[in-house]
Amino acid sequence: MSSSLPNFGVAQPGTIAEAVAACVSHPGSRFMAGGTDLLVNMRRGIVSPDFLINLSGIDELTAIAADAQGMTIGAGVTIASLARNAAAVTQYHALAQAAAAIAGPGHRNMATVGGNLCLDTRCVYYNQSEWWRSANAYCLKSRGDTCHVAPQGQRCHAAYAGDLAPALLVLGAEIAIAGPKGRRRIPLSELYVEDGKAHLTLADGELIVAVHLPPGAPASAYSKIRVRGAIDFPLAGVAVALSASDNAIVSLRVALTGTNSWPFLLAGTDPFVGQLIDDKLLHAIDRLVQKQVQPMRTTLASANYRRVAVAALARRLIANLGGTAAA
Repeated sequence: MSSSLPNFGVAQPGTIAEAVAACVSHPGSRFMAGGTDLLVNMRRGIVSPDFLINLSGIDELTAIAADAQGMTIGAGVTIASLARNAAAVTQYHALAQAAAAIAGPGHRNMATVGGNLCLDTRCVYYNQSEWWRSANAYCLKSRGDTCHVAPQGQRCHAAYAGDLAPALLVLGAEIAIAGPKGRRRIPLSELYVEDGKAHLTLADGELIVAVHLPPGAPASAYSKIRVRGAIDFPLAGVAVALSASDNAIVSLRVALTGTNSWPFLLAGTDPFVGQLIDDKLLHAIDRLVQKQVQPMRTTLASANYRRVAVAALARRLIANLGGTAAA
């Protein structure tokens, strides 16, 4: 991997409006906050924008507050700040857990909430040096015409590996977006599509401004598997938000990351409402997760291991949140 960066210009906007205007004025430019993902890809020659828009000087993006209306987290809030935020730790536990599990301390001090939500998808055929990728005829995600993971397919299967998204999905998060056409607010789930090459629905010139969480969050938790106990991206991750009464489910939301090209809410959990949190239910959760995840050969770990492991994580989190022992 080359240690040098290509030449590029830099804008230092002081407001979101200035940032959007700079992006419109420089087609092909990229927004940058912590740069922990973007700069690595630039060094590898994966992306080569000739203009960066540094968002670190915009005060609005670094605001974080919690009140009776819920919690608002600026997209420029660092992961380290989020992990130790009192409201996140006490009211939105899965979010604090996910933040604390991201990369290493140095990364968390620089990386931001918006950056993690917009994390590029990953694959062993993509996250490589320029000479390695060129020797392998590139891939569908970058300059090639074949997905080496699924050569007979028509889309890229690179996996999304952000940690915050599943936690925010189970907590009912919405995001505020700013762009050339003004501002809009959407459920976080609408930010993503199942396409490893283009998994974000942001339009040209748009950026995430803030994340909004509703009040009264249920008990929640996040867990993931990775090659090492620190630094590595998740091979698979699970967030669960659970309300229960007399060991029976009142509400249940499960979200997954690392296995597909997007983070997504597990479908089909409504029928579990009213059921006891017992071995039978946990076995049903296991089967449901394994049916919906689609791990591919995008990591050094086998797809089957990731499928089985992510189902086990979901089962254990639900058991623990429900006050039972994992099956």
